[in-house]
Amino acid sequence: MLESLMYPQAVAILGASRKPDKVGHAFVANLIRSGYQGKIVPVNPEAKDILGLKCYGSLAEYGGKIDLSIVVVPSRFVKEAIQNSINAGAKVVTVITAGFREVSSEGAALEQELVDLCRSQGARLMGPNCLGILNTHNRMNATFAPSLPPAGKISVISQSGALCVAILDWAAKQQLGVGKVISIGNKADLNEADFLQALAEDKETAVIASYLESITDGNKFLRIAEEAAAIKPVVILKVGVTQAGAKAASSHTGSLAGADIAYGAAFKRSGVIRAENFESLFDYALAFASQPLPAGNRVAVITNAGGPGIMAADAAESLGLKMVTPSEPTKARLRESLPATASVGNPVDVIGDAPPNLYIHSLKVLQEDNDFDAIVVVVTPQNMTDPLTLAKQLAATHNRKKPLLTAFMGGEAVEAAKAVLMAAGIPNYPSPERAMHSLRAMCDYAAWRRRPPRIVTRFPVNRRRVDRVLQWHIRSNIHQVGEVEAKEILRAYDFKILDGSLATDTGEAVETANRLGYPVVMKISSPEIIHKSDFGGVRLNLANADQVRDAFDLMMLRVQRRAPNAFIRGAYVEKMGTRGREVILGMTRDPQFGPMLMFGLGGIFVEVMKDVTFYLAPITQDEAMQMLRGTRSYALLKGARGQAPVDLDAIASALQRISQLATDYPEITELDINPFIVGEVGAEAYVADARMTLSNSDIPPHQP
Repeated sequence: MLESLMYPQAVAILGASRKPDKVGHAFVANLIRSGYQGKIVPVNPEAKDILGLKCYGSLAEYGGKIDLSIVVVPSRFVKEAIQNSINAGAKVVTVITAGFREVSSEGAALEQELVDLCRSQGARLMGPNCLGILNTHNRMNATFAPSLPPAGKISVISQSGALCVAILDWAAKQQLGVGKVISIGNKADLNEADFLQALAEDKETAVIASYLESITDGNKFLRIAEEAAAIKPVVILKVGVTQAGAKAASSHTGSLAGADIAYGAAFKRSGVIRAENFESLFDYALAFASQPLPAGNRVAVITNAGGPGIMAADAAESLGLKMVTPSEPTKARLRESLPATASVGNPVDVIGDAPPNLYIHSLKVLQEDNDFDAIVVVVTPQNMTDPLTLAKQLAATHNRKKPLLTAFMGGEAVEAAKAVLMAAGIPNYPSPERAMHSLRAMCDYAAWRRRPPRIVTRFPVNRRRVDRVLQWHIRSNIHQVGEVEAKEILRAYDFKILDGSLATDTGEAVETANRLGYPVVMKISSPEIIHKSDFGGVRLNLANADQVRDAFDLMMLRVQRRAPNAFIRGAYVEKMGTRGREVILGMTRDPQFGPMLMFGLGGIFVEVMKDVTFYLAPITQDEAMQMLRGTRSYALLKGARGQAPVDLDAIASALQRISQLATDYPEITELDINPFIVGEVGAEAYVADARMTLSNSDIPPHQP
């Protein structure tokens, strides 16, 4: 059906105008100016012709069939225009008119009527409040933007019509080849996922670039984005993210997560490359559209200036790219033509007055060296450099087996060279840093494409035990699942839980401690006290009965003073566990994308440094390990500074079990295991403390 939108044979403009300052006139003019070869049908009851084309009083008067209808009439007439368009055969109706959901509740209601009308008759609605669609491969500018870029392989989906205008103007000036530019506006019916799917199947599109402010259906987006990214690169600039969702969260995981984190996790899972800003959106898209994917992340730099070479090396290493040193045979080959003052390390510095042939010699050598996966050429316009000749020779020499990116730095002196590079399909950037960021994006996408098949392990668990605990909380109208019951649930998912039990008075506390053996831990048990230590509700390393007795009495006194209205169930007495590395495992349920898992080290690493990683459930073993490697503190887990490494597989397994629990029980909205104690390989990891939150709109979260 979207073929009728992107490759229509007949386009009707309802609201076409003879006045040059009207949007309805711009659509007719742009279709003619772009060289569209299909039938153009202007509709306006008050005009006989527009720009030399016969104008019809209505589609009924036209009498023929149309594929695409563009509606630019006032909002009160849009519904009638859509019905007339469908009657004339339109499979897709593009509503340019604004004044719907974006302005009022009445507008939102009218917008829904338009969607219902289209769906009831087998048509699709694009917009409203959009710019239209441009397809250079069909020579069709069905927008009211004046600029027309050259045809190319990059197609764009934008939620902002104004940004579409800016993109088209910028691309035309840069002579950047563009395929389709699709403005989705309010996306009342057709949304970003629909167009991702259409462009993934479009043979003329090699790269999909998108500007989004929101995503309509998280699950649908994840599925289609992953399918699209498996075919071609998808680069998205996502804006409008806030931390509002974290304000209501009570767990560590929930407070650290937010809308931006959720989108980042969704993009990582689906293979989408996230652009940080408008510049990087097209920096990345240009590299993907014009260069082969790298086989790895080892990069060589060729430069004629030490400073820019250092900039390139710094940027590469800060982004996780590897600046490997050339082998001795490669160094010998480089020295065959380079002067004695040149450096044959990495960067390869061909010195400031190097003519183009020294660059070309170095490029030939490095292209043939399998120790490098990509090459970045940095050029400053010095006396002997001749940027234009160098650009032509780079284009002729590049063998297209590995990516070549350039950074011709400067202004007027390199303008002609940049045009040659653009025409040759070699992406050029104004600085080495931007070139390296683009290469990093290529490496990330290439690694995602090489990822192993996703196999999610299902562990044998005792769901009956979990059902019993959750049903009791639901019947009791209790929102928070405290430590005792949370550990019961985790035990059912084969987590190691230390022996312990609830004590309601001093005698029970001492009896339990004597049975468990000393030392023991004592923690307050209350569904209304979430962070126990904040209320004096945790005592560690109690070594005898007297300490247990004193700790129980003092804990009850302190907690009752600090939380006088809290319901106190008693104190949980537990065997003191062995020492190990404290980590935090968690889950929070994003309203768009579902359960997100969290991992981080305990203490200041989470509280102060916010050094955590998130991943969408369900996860595989490999993805669980990626979560560990994604933290800055990963080196500590591996055993930095002479410390023994911890059991990384135990953490990865625990994350997978949380993933299964979260997918099995959607009513669990937040989960914290804090801390999870993990020791050296072979030592059994265990849950020291845990809590959960259940979803129930009728139950407000309990607060102390």
